[in-house]
Amino acid sequence: MNTQTSSLKANQDSEDILIKNAHLHNLKNINVSIPKNKLTVITGVSGSGKSTLAFDTLYAEGQRRYVESLSSYARQFLGKLEKPQVDDIVGLAPAIAIQQKVISDNPRSTVGTTTEIYDYLRLLFSRVGKTYSPISGKEVKKDEVSDVVRYVESLPEGGKYLLLSPLEVQGRDFSELLKLLKGQGYVRLEIGGKVVTMEDLESFGFTPEPEVDILLVVERFSVEHNEEALQRFADSVQIAFYEGKGDCFIKNTETGVTQKFSNAFELDGMQFLEPTIHFFSFNNPYGACPTCEGYGRVLGIDEELVIPNKNLSIYEDAVFAWKGEKMSEWKEHFIKETAQAKFPIHKPYFELTSEQKNLLWRGNGSKKFPCLDNFFKMLEENTYKIQYRVMLSRYRGKTTCPDCNGKRLRPETYFVKIDESSVNDWIDLPLDELSERIKQLKLSDYQKQIAKRLLFEINSRISFLLDVGLGYLTLNRASNTLSGGESQRINLATSLGSSLVGSIYILDEPSIGLHGRDTDRLISVLKKLRDLGNTVVVVEHDEDIMKTADYLVDIGPNAGTLGGEVVFAGTYKQMMKTQTLTSDYLNGVKKIEVPKTRRKTKEFIEITGARQNNLKGIDVKLPMYCLTVVTGVSGSGKSTLMKGIVAPALQRKLGISGDRPGAFSELKGNWKEIEHLELVDQNPIGKSSRSNPATYVKAFDDIRDLFAKQKLSKLNDYKPKHFSFNVEGGRCETCQGEGRIKVEMQFMADIELECESCHGKRFKQEILEVTFEGKNIADILEMTVEESIQFFNTHKQAKIVNKLQPLEEVGLGYLQLGQSSGTLSGGEAQRIKLASFLIKGNTTNKTLFIFDEPSTGLHFDDINKLLKSFYALIEKGHSVMVIEHHPDIIKCADYLVDIGPEAGVHGGEVVFTGTPEEIIKCKKSYTGKYLKEKLSI
Repeated sequence: MNTQTSSLKANQDSEDILIKNAHLHNLKNINVSIPKNKLTVITGVSGSGKSTLAFDTLYAEGQRRYVESLSSYARQFLGKLEKPQVDDIVGLAPAIAIQQKVISDNPRSTVGTTTEIYDYLRLLFSRVGKTYSPISGKEVKKDEVSDVVRYVESLPEGGKYLLLSPLEVQGRDFSELLKLLKGQGYVRLEIGGKVVTMEDLESFGFTPEPEVDILLVVERFSVEHNEEALQRFADSVQIAFYEGKGDCFIKNTETGVTQKFSNAFELDGMQFLEPTIHFFSFNNPYGACPTCEGYGRVLGIDEELVIPNKNLSIYEDAVFAWKGEKMSEWKEHFIKETAQAKFPIHKPYFELTSEQKNLLWRGNGSKKFPCLDNFFKMLEENTYKIQYRVMLSRYRGKTTCPDCNGKRLRPETYFVKIDESSVNDWIDLPLDELSERIKQLKLSDYQKQIAKRLLFEINSRISFLLDVGLGYLTLNRASNTLSGGESQRINLATSLGSSLVGSIYILDEPSIGLHGRDTDRLISVLKKLRDLGNTVVVVEHDEDIMKTADYLVDIGPNAGTLGGEVVFAGTYKQMMKTQTLTSDYLNGVKKIEVPKTRRKTKEFIEITGARQNNLKGIDVKLPMYCLTVVTGVSGSGKSTLMKGIVAPALQRKLGISGDRPGAFSELKGNWKEIEHLELVDQNPIGKSSRSNPATYVKAFDDIRDLFAKQKLSKLNDYKPKHFSFNVEGGRCETCQGEGRIKVEMQFMADIELECESCHGKRFKQEILEVTFEGKNIADILEMTVEESIQFFNTHKQAKIVNKLQPLEEVGLGYLQLGQSSGTLSGGEAQRIKLASFLIKGNTTNKTLFIFDEPSTGLHFDDINKLLKSFYALIEKGHSVMVIEHHPDIIKCADYLVDIGPEAGVHGGEVVFTGTPEEIIKCKKSYTGKYLKEKLSI
């Protein structure tokens, strides 16, 4: 094993970033050398100190130095940043952190806005797009003065013409109008096609008739092609547009042929809006759909509630609202009205064409047609009756905006097109298809000149997203629906798009959520980032990324207080010759054993006709009482199947409140044997930053009771609530029990500082005076799980130990009891949930556990512990189903379901079902290809 000093190169030249004596959290005064302009991977068991070194030390110091470089005026708005606990960092460049957190909770934020692709698209359509009338299909043009001059230039020289402007005389005193026009120097009018002088009209006492057109003769002219005459004529045209309120005419006095010009943006009697960059923005009131205000969804009649079972036909009462003696009249009326059109009343609703569904919902335009829209209008008109009000409320919910169809933009944006496509046609295309569509654009030479730079920016950003395996996403996809891994890869692609050089990029497990096939793409992107001239530091456990790294730093040897040391620093080849926990797994000294026998079961849960998102009406059997792994490339449809259909469908059957299940035909099999369902995803363990491992596993309740029983507590009448930082009483009110205070950084990311009142202890001083065996409540919360188990074991508090023990069993012994849930990774949050289930696991209730990528953030050794926890649940009679990409978990599965073969529209099919040994023979499966090596070892 290398000592920590071996991590510093002997020469310590300027080609390295030198971290000297880092001692934050569990780091034990370590010295680390990170080579510049190289790809460095920091690895080690979970909780060993990797993130502390990379983010809390290296990145935090980079951020602090940047703030100190600003003027004193700017710094007064930012507050003071704490210096990380490190003596010095030499050779530090500007640092950019890309972490595994969902980008935004804002429902307005989309993939397009986050990556800036949509901003360039808005600019492209406002500059290059042409507006077409929906009536005639002709281009809407606005005539300029230059257009009129060009027309006159095209006429034969010497021709006699009139320049005319229409006059609005209705409701005006005609004699007063004549005086006004004469005062401005005008002499003639054209009335009914004849030119007359204003003096003659005054002398005759002329009164205009309503149907007769009256035009002002701005100028009589003969066509001359010299520059001086055309310049003078242009001035007259400007006046003609003004007098005619945007309209003017050129009339041949000999033939009577008249050419109309208008500088109003209109055609076919329609007034159109001129495209601007704000016209295509759903975050601007000018461009947002007025119905949904740019959100894409509104509170309205929800199709899922009206037609809950899409396997039924109209005849079989698919329309739930048309059931019952009175309302069934609408169904009967609809069947009669559509009989002539041969509407398929016996066909399941999900098989109906969009035209047939439109007829059912929108009708044929008649207010009397028995369609669903007219049905609900009838209910709204009769809301004075309570039964109708109740019925309406039953079918209301968040639904796609009917005016923009979820596109978020005002309907007029459909009229602006480039090569016959509107921006609305582009935003719902998968990025790989959008890339091809843009490459095949047909533009005029003039459009190409304007679009050249914009298309370069759009294409380069899309290509970066394709490189990181996100070709299945659409620009209209809401950011808050992305996984942590997808969010991180979008941030990575955005960073590549900015083409920064000379920076330090620090990434937190970018391989999360990636199939082995997509990891290869990610590696090429990381190398590209490095080759631009950046230092790339990756906190990672993935074997392939470690193999490709220029330099490896292994932190350990174990987690928590037993970690925090540099156990190795060097190349991958050098690492294979050492003996660290990581290298032991890499070179096969230690291994995650493949089970000698696979569990077999005859009990299955079966979902038929799953067709949500990209799933193509698939039938899937999921065995119970064993370890079932659902795998496939990123974006193939795994999460849609398990989290979008299986979990919510079972929750409804079990009477557990949950999300509405996606579209499927039937839930079959032995699902009735399941008594409870637990979906363990990567969401935080609590919404409050005050939630922590101790509160989640309910151990903190017993700890508070213990402190409330101490002598000093009884003297001061302290109750268990006084030892809680969630309610008023004993907590520090300055930070409200947080221990830290958030400082808003205006144009930078917010920072957190230690509370000055309690110094991070969270409680008032008088509460901290209460001790148990020399430890106050803050001391207990600062203990790691491992330390607290030893402490409470020594002092015979078995009740508390029993609740903390499962945390250690799932490999979380290094976590502090009071560590904020906001600082936990997705994988740590999952394992805390798993630990809480292990506490309950002794129950006889048969539970189905569905895990969403539990390998997130796990070292090989942690995966070994995780698998043992899964086996423990199965042995107690529970069923475990896992969505996973990690080959070490896949190879240990009793049964595999491989979804694919590709992502997005090219996925959504069942590629394979069976054992790991069988999948490696399936040529169509990417999983089988990447699993072969693991099973042959």
